[in-house]
Amino acid sequence: MRRALVLAALLALSAACARAAPPPVRDGDLIFHASRSAQSLAIQRATGSRYSHMGVVLHRDGRPYVFEAVEPVRYTPLAEWIARGQGGQYVVKRLRAPPDAAQVGRLRAQAELLRGKHYDLGFGWSDERLYCSELAYKLYERAMGVRIGRLQRLREFELDDPAVEAKLRERYGARVPLDEPVISPAAMFDSPLLETVASG
Repeated sequence: MRRALVLAALLALSAACARAAPPPVRDGDLIFHASRSAQSLAIQRATGSRYSHMGVVLHRDGRPYVFEAVEPVRYTPLAEWIARGQGGQYVVKRLRAPPDAAQVGRLRAQAELLRGKHYDLGFGWSDERLYCSELAYKLYERAMGVRIGRLQRLREFELDDPAVEAKLRERYGARVPLDEPVISPAAMFDSPLLETVASG
């Protein structure tokens, strides 16, 4: 009986370690999760998606990082990024025609141009400040000429939800920029250019 309990405990520990292991990723992969930020619920309800944050995987010194728009735009170790999401859950997606070495080099060059920018709480479309999906979209568009996801106007989202309305009042007061171009994590997640390669 005791041996069976020990064996069961070892198997449970092994399974937990397997779940905690970072997924195999390539440079240029897009990774999504539901963040624990104060605006996560509003983003989820406005876009009808469980995912509210994303970034682009790029290796540095042989280790995987997520290049993301937080405050400020920066590289975050992959395991740390995953652990920061709700329940440690994530989805990794990849272009059906993945970037080659030259294209990855251009992604890195564009990342360096945007690293250190402030996070954009107002979700504007300029480069002065950036939000997560805007950063990923612009990296791919500028490095490879690929547009992942459909740009929308703010007015196209579910703005009547109470959580969304409250966040809009907090950010804009009575002057909500309804015609501002927006690229959402949901729009990129649903792009037919991508395929799912890992999840946890």
